[in-house]
Amino acid sequence: MSDSGLVILVRHGETGANLRRCFAESDEVPLTEEGRAQARELGARLAREFRPERVLTSALLRARQTGELIAGELGLNAGVVPGIHERDFGCLKGQPYEEMGRLMLSDAGYDPARFEQWAPEGGESLEGVRIRVLDALGPVLAGIGGREIVVVTHGAVLQALSAHLNGGWSDASVPLNCGVLVATPEALRRPGTDAVHGPDRHRTSSSI
Repeated sequence: MSDSGLVILVRHGETGANLRRCFAESDEVPLTEEGRAQARELGARLAREFRPERVLTSALLRARQTGELIAGELGLNAGVVPGIHERDFGCLKGQPYEEMGRLMLSDAGYDPARFEQWAPEGGESLEGVRIRVLDALGPVLAGIGGREIVVVTHGAVLQALSAHLNGGWSDASVPLNCGVLVATPEALRRPGTDAVHGPDRHRTSSSI
């Protein structure tokens, strides 16, 4: 473990929306049985490979359920952190993933070189997600005190944090369900530094 602690960032387990390859239609989408199994399996692996002392989750049901299952494997309780919820996809909620590409290409203001600045109608940009989540994690990072913590959040959130760690968006991608990204608190404060490796099976980006 780093002397300054470790932040083990986790995407929630599988949901029905993931199976349908659609953006979640609400905040209360639950895990599938496969998603619950993924969370328990990851919790057991984290217990073997790390020494987490806290499990924190976003307020959305799928993240809370994942965090509770991971926490159960670690003998811990899960708490909620406001502000680390999934990207607001606005008019894309409930729509197939492919619809995002169609909307981007039909928007005269869309710049492929700066895709992270684009937001769907009524929604949020990836850069907005990055700023929001880092702000929300600020008090968590300030109080980590050399401990290892698990933070269960969402695909676009991990995509944005991966970009932050790598210092650019070109290699940032949405991880698999129960994918993992592990970083020091310093890495989350200073983009492009100190990202460390997580479990190979849950490889999610170039920084894993």
